[in-house]
Amino acid sequence: MNSVLPARAPRADADRRAVWAIAVLCFSSLCAALMQSLVIPIQSELPELLGTTASNASWVLTATLLGGAISMPLAGRLADLYGKKPVLVCTAALLVVGSLVCAVSDSLGFVLAGRVLQGMAMGYIPVAISLVREIAPRHLVNTAVAGVSATLGVGGALGLPLAAWVAQNNDWHMLFWISAGLAAVMLTLTALLVPHVHDAHPGRVDWLGAAGLAVGLVSVLVGISKGKDWGWGSATTIGMIGGGVVVLLVWGWYQLRHHDPLVDLRTMAQRPVLLTNLAGLLIGFGMMAQSIVVPQLLQMPTATGYGLGQTILQAGLWMAPGGLMMMAFAPVSAKLLTDLGARVTLAIGAFVLAGGYLTAVFLTNAPWELLLASCIASAGVGIGYAAMPTLILSNVPDEAAASSVGVNSLMRSVGTTIAGAVMAVVLTSRTMTLGPVEIPTHDAFRLCFLIGAVAAAVGAAVVLLIPRDRGSSSTDTVEAAGFELEQELVTSP
Repeated sequence: MNSVLPARAPRADADRRAVWAIAVLCFSSLCAALMQSLVIPIQSELPELLGTTASNASWVLTATLLGGAISMPLAGRLADLYGKKPVLVCTAALLVVGSLVCAVSDSLGFVLAGRVLQGMAMGYIPVAISLVREIAPRHLVNTAVAGVSATLGVGGALGLPLAAWVAQNNDWHMLFWISAGLAAVMLTLTALLVPHVHDAHPGRVDWLGAAGLAVGLVSVLVGISKGKDWGWGSATTIGMIGGGVVVLLVWGWYQLRHHDPLVDLRTMAQRPVLLTNLAGLLIGFGMMAQSIVVPQLLQMPTATGYGLGQTILQAGLWMAPGGLMMMAFAPVSAKLLTDLGARVTLAIGAFVLAGGYLTAVFLTNAPWELLLASCIASAGVGIGYAAMPTLILSNVPDEAAASSVGVNSLMRSVGTTIAGAVMAVVLTSRTMTLGPVEIPTHDAFRLCFLIGAVAAAVGAAVVLLIPRDRGSSSTDTVEAAGFELEQELVTSP
């Protein structure tokens, strides 16, 4: 009996350290995700605050999207080559620098530079997802992956009311001082409490491939996000989207012939990975539909006959429970992953998301009705976001784990960008006159909810085309690696 106790003590200590590391990864991922909605409450004031036009000021929001799109696959690849902790520390440092640049700036150029750096901190999240699967105790693997994955949605949902409250009571620079403080805590905790797992793999960074991917993605995403302002038939919009697609096609041709590509497209083309990424795009579309439409409907004036007359802070507070719902469903997602597998869990999440939107089609008469629909949809997002990285990680080799999760996160981001463009078209194509302005009709909002429901349902159908798991449960697939890491944590100083 005495001989067993000493073995259990260091193992329990290793488990405690792993749990602390998981908590740090969840907190830090949430801080990175908060940057998505940080400036939404002050977006209408940015032209005056920065001394520029409304069109130029809109880049303050777009810049973060572009920074995240570039960094997520690149950070994943760097993590596969050099280890995950160094990349986590570097992305956290980028968030510190970007926040400080914005906090001390009053000019558009410097604020845009800072926002790009803040967006690049989004690369922290896919690396954290791939790392948490390695360091979590066996019985907590699914819960840990679900918790970190959920922060992608939670950050955007909670960021809006928090940012609105700060902006309402303080100078707008305070938003960035607070984000700098959070980033400093994130950097310190990551450096001190996240273990350095020796999981680097031989290879080199394909910097030409990284540049090509950045140019192609930026062109397409800018064209989509600015299409409404520039005109969908304008030469600029068509040129940006078309040129970006051409660059991405050339980039794909180059990647297939490169001995050490930035993204292994052959792995990405495998049926389970390809369909999971397609589902990620559709579910990302569905998530963003809620984030765009519900706040607008809440803030519509009551004079419209359907608007609910809420302030931006009130609207954010009505949205906040949805973000908490995503996090609350992390253990539910973990249970589903263990019992049913990632494929079925992802399909359930997509169907629940669709159900939330169908509820919203019929319940728009009071804030609490939209809150109910939002919570249902958010539960679906939480379940789906937990299952996606598990499906990816169980179908890619270890040396491509972080980069593959990064590509999946990128696909979700592309889905949110497309959703923003589609919802803008719908809301501006069905309008009514209220005083001197044109505003969307009630049916326009309902149509947006219906489109979101269809996107989520199609995502569920795509998921069901993924081949059934032939192996053991998602927890069992990491048992051997988990045992080796457990020994490393026990013996490490």
